[in-house]
Amino acid sequence: MSRQAPTLEDVAREAGVSRATVSRVVNGIRNVDPEIQEVVRRAIERTGYAPNRAARSLVTRRAETVALVVSGAGDITEAGQDTFATRVFADPFFGRVVGGIVGFLRPRSMHPVLMFAESAQAREEVLTYLRQGRADGALVVSTHSDDPLPALLADARLPAVLFARPSRPVPLSYVDLAHRDGGRLAAEHLLARGCRRPATVCGPLDVAASQERLAGFRDTLARHGHPHVPVAEGAFTLDSGLAAMSDLLDRRPGTDGVFAANDLMAQGACQAAQERGLRVPEDIAVVGFDDSSVAVTCHPRLTTIRQPVEEMAAEMARLLDEHIHGVRTEPASVVFDPELVVRESA
Repeated sequence: MSRQAPTLEDVAREAGVSRATVSRVVNGIRNVDPEIQEVVRRAIERTGYAPNRAARSLVTRRAETVALVVSGAGDITEAGQDTFATRVFADPFFGRVVGGIVGFLRPRSMHPVLMFAESAQAREEVLTYLRQGRADGALVVSTHSDDPLPALLADARLPAVLFARPSRPVPLSYVDLAHRDGGRLAAEHLLARGCRRPATVCGPLDVAASQERLAGFRDTLARHGHPHVPVAEGAFTLDSGLAAMSDLLDRRPGTDGVFAANDLMAQGACQAAQERGLRVPEDIAVVGFDDSSVAVTCHPRLTTIRQPVEEMAAEMARLLDEHIHGVRTEPASVVFDPELVVRESA
C-alpha cells in the first residue's frame, strides 16, 4: 500500500504551529515572523511536503513563473528568427544572465520561461502571455536601443524589469553597469602599460552600452593627450572582432594597444594580431570587456573589464519579485561598478 503524501496538517504538527500559519508560509504571505517561517520550512523538509502548485496559484493568484524575454527591434521575418536565436545562444553573456536569474528564483520556487521578442508579432505574444497571468512579470534583455517592448510593457502596466537602462525614458526598473567607467579603466590600463598608439574595436553603435564604453575610452585618452583614437565597429561576435582588428591594423599598422568592447571581439582581435605575426601582449596589448568564460579560454588569457552579470541578473529578479509582491511600487535603478581584471593579454 502506497504511503499517503504529507499534508499541511502533517507539517503543522511537526512545526508545532497552526495549519493557517503553514499555509501563509507556503503561499509566500509576508506577515509571518521570520523565525516561525524557518521552523515551518524545516518541518516541510522533514515531512517531505510538496505544495499543490495549482491549488497554490488559486490562493495567491500568481503563476509562480516569470518571462525571461530576449528582445530585439524592428520586425524580423520568419527566416531571420532562427538567426536571432542562434546569435543569442552563441554569446556567453546570455548564459550568465540565465544563471543569475535562476539562482535567485529557484530557492523561491519560481521558474523562468524563455521568450523571444524579435518581431512585432512576438512582442504581442509576450504582452498577451503576461496579461493572461501565465507569468507574473517579465525580465527583459534588449539587444537594440530602438526596442519598443519596454514602452509597451510600461503602457500596459505590467510588472517588468530591464537589463540595461532604456535608451528612451520609461517608468520601469532597471539594472545597469557604469559602462563609461569601464572604458576609462581600459584606457588607463593601456596607458599604464606604455601604449602610445591605442585603438578600439567598439560594439554596435546603435547599442547604448557600446556608445558609453567608447565614450569612456575616448574621453580618458583625450585627457592624456590622445585627441584621435582609431575605431573599428564590431558586432559583439568573434568574427566581427577579427575583421575589425584586421581593419585597424591595415589603417594603423603601428597600433600597440586595443580595447575591444566585449571578450568575444577581444578574442578575435588576438587572433587577427597573431595571424600577422604580432605577439600579444609584447607587440600589441588587448583588453576585453565582460570577464566571460572566453576570457580564460582565450590564448593568451584576456585582461578584461569585469561586468558582474550574474549579480546584476539576480538583482533584476529581486526587483521584479518586489514589484510582483507589492513591496516596491515605484521604478528603481541599480547601477553596478566595473572592475579591471588583469591577465596575460595586456
